[in-house]
Amino acid sequence: MAKLDETLTMLKDLTDAKGIPGNEKEPREVMKKYIAPHADEVTTDGLGSLIAKKVGDADGPRVMVAGHLDEVGFMVTRIDDNGFVYFQTVGGWWNQVMLAQRVTLMTRKGDVTGVIGSKPPHILSPEARKKPVEIKDMFIDIGASSKEEAAEFGVRPGDSVVPYFDFTVMNNEKLLLAKAWDNRIGCAIAIDVLKQLQGQSHPNTVYGVGTVQEEIGLRGARTSAHAVQPDIGFGVDVGIAGDMPGVADKDAASKMGEGPQIVLYDASMVSHKGVRDFVLDVADELSIPYQYESMPGGGTDSGNIHLTANGVPSLSITVPTRYIHSHAAMLHRDDFENTVKLVVEVIKRLDRETVEKLTFS
Repeated sequence: MAKLDETLTMLKDLTDAKGIPGNEKEPREVMKKYIAPHADEVTTDGLGSLIAKKVGDADGPRVMVAGHLDEVGFMVTRIDDNGFVYFQTVGGWWNQVMLAQRVTLMTRKGDVTGVIGSKPPHILSPEARKKPVEIKDMFIDIGASSKEEAAEFGVRPGDSVVPYFDFTVMNNEKLLLAKAWDNRIGCAIAIDVLKQLQGQSHPNTVYGVGTVQEEIGLRGARTSAHAVQPDIGFGVDVGIAGDMPGVADKDAASKMGEGPQIVLYDASMVSHKGVRDFVLDVADELSIPYQYESMPGGGTDSGNIHLTANGVPSLSITVPTRYIHSHAAMLHRDDFENTVKLVVEVIKRLDRETVEKLTFS
């Protein structure tokens, strides 16, 4: 594996951390470790979202940059007499990507390895073999011979189950493969935005936020935005990369390596025209590459940020990513770095007068 520089080490630590919705402690601690040196204050809201505050001009507008800490995973619901573990999904999963995958059960006695299993195809009818296995017919095999032995391992209902995958730099070292890019890359963007603003003047107060429970309804964005009370908000997340076989431009036109995606529309928000135009003007001025994205389904933390208090002008900026909501996703390092650069340059220009002007544009 390629030698990891400072940035890759941070990305590995973030993505290797295990944190499904409702149990984000591990990634929160990693994010805190990396963002605290660049913040004036780090706090946590009542649901567990991390809020790092950096003051440029205390009288300027409040700018919120939010990525979410949680990743899609599973939760133990019951254990049968033979020690097999049954589960429910936490966040969106497609049954086609789940079978035979290794998982980690987070128990009070430590981590337990399991594999998602189902009835073997050899004993299925020809008709059943043609159909995807339903999630309700899957189970996790932890190598226990009984319910009692599973209990000895520490497994009990309510335990988190997380995909197992090691952060990997591909042969093309710009391409990075990992679990949980959705959305540890957003957390990394928030960290590096504060890092790059160190020692630079900015006419506002910036809040780098790691939200919880995004994958089950943008919940942490609601509570953290309530705590921050931002004047302008940016949700930083992953988007769909369409540069693969079988995907037409009409379904997903973005390509890895060709810049961050400016999200025009998704199921949670119509992007704010004033903010969108401002960001595009900055990108054009500095020749930062970008792509457009619109998704009829799905949403980002901006969906709740923009509904906070009396309304917050907001925009989602995403990193095109292949294979999200599976064990392993892939993205391009240049897209991450260009997203950070774009957000930093936008923040430097967001004084109170500018924010008030674009709010009503």
